[in-house]
Amino acid sequence: MNLVEFFKENRKAALAFSGGVDSAYLLYAAKAAGADVRAYYVKSDFQPQFEMEDAKRLCGELEAGFTILKADVLADRTVRENPADRCYHCKKLIFATIQKAAAADGYKLLLDGTNASDEEGDRPGMRALQEMAVRSPLRECGLTKKEIRRLSEAAGLFTWEKPAYACLATRIPTGEEITAEKLKATEAAEDFLFSLGFTDFRVRRFGGAARLQFPASQLARAFAEREEIVKELKQYYQAVLLDMEART
Repeated sequence: MNLVEFFKENRKAALAFSGGVDSAYLLYAAKAAGADVRAYYVKSDFQPQFEMEDAKRLCGELEAGFTILKADVLADRTVRENPADRCYHCKKLIFATIQKAAAADGYKLLLDGTNASDEEGDRPGMRALQEMAVRSPLRECGLTKKEIRRLSEAAGLFTWEKPAYACLATRIPTGEEITAEKLKATEAAEDFLFSLGFTDFRVRRFGGAARLQFPASQLARAFAEREEIVKELKQYYQAVLLDMEART
């Protein structure tokens, strides 16, 4: 099966939309196939503002239906306590929020952007998708991340080279309570590094410190600009640490 065939069989659906490479291409493919697919973006404390802006931009360029929903993920005690399966509980909450809104809009089928490169062992939320009968067309059609980037570039989507971006909660160690304050510190620190031109990095919480992870190509520059970085990030963290093992 390919995406054209998938959308020939499934003409109307809601899409859990993140504004990332995968869901962006899936929305494009749905529009190209003439399917009635509406994108639903859930804004929570776990998503940085730029992700929502990218989602809005992409939907605007594709002239696709777009709905922004809100979810208070930190109101869920299990999610807040941050166990090893936090992603499962968070996904259940997020997809339940989308399903309710989509059903009210007349959409019964819910899709997401999981691709064929995503192994179940790497995606703790996969179980939630299965339990809630969420379909993953990219995965079903055997499309890998590499292929999706190639197709996205050919389609002229600005998302084609967008780095993978996990939610802000992933910066906090498993078992450590997630708070709005910690998430805001992470977002502010990463926004600052983005403003300096760094890409595909992470600011992870390590006790009360920020542990910075950069690709090998950016490590030397990060070290050279350490004084400016430390000065800014010390507003949010007790210490700033540079991980010498390059992020891959």
